[in-house]
Amino acid sequence: MNTPDTTTVPQWPVPTTPPAHDPELFARAMRDMRLTWRARGILAELTAGYTPGQEPTVSELVSLTRDERVAAEGRDAFRKAVGELRSLGYLSPDATTASGVGERLVVDLAPAAGARMIPQRYGHSPFTDGS
Repeated sequence: MNTPDTTTVPQWPVPTTPPAHDPELFARAMRDMRLTWRARGILAELTAGYTPGQEPTVSELVSLTRDERVAAEGRDAFRKAVGELRSLGYLSPDATTASGVGERLVVDLAPAAGARMIPQRYGHSPFTDGS
C-alpha cells in the first residue's frame, strides 16, 4: 500500500539573479586545499546565493532531519565544517545575529586569495600558488 509522502522539506527560494561573487575567487575557494571537501560543499551551497533575508540559519541547516537531508552528512560533521570555514574567514556571523544560536552567516571569498592550491604537475594552470 502506497502512502503519500508527508515529509515536508524546508524550501529556500532560488534567487532570481546570480550571486555577485567574483568567479575567480569562487574557483580558488573551491580548490583551496586548506578546506575539506565537506567544507567546500557547504561554502558552495551558501555562495549560491539566497534572497536577502531568506538565507537559512546555521541552526536551520543543522536541524534538518536525516530524512530531509537524504544523503547529507550528520550534524556533527556539518558543525565541524562550518567551524572550519569560520576559522579561515570564509564565513562570519551576520552582525544582526551574532548571538550564536540561529545565526545567519555571511560569505566572504576574500580568504581564497591566499588559498593553498594543488600544484599543477602537467601543463599550465592560472590557479597555482607558486609552491
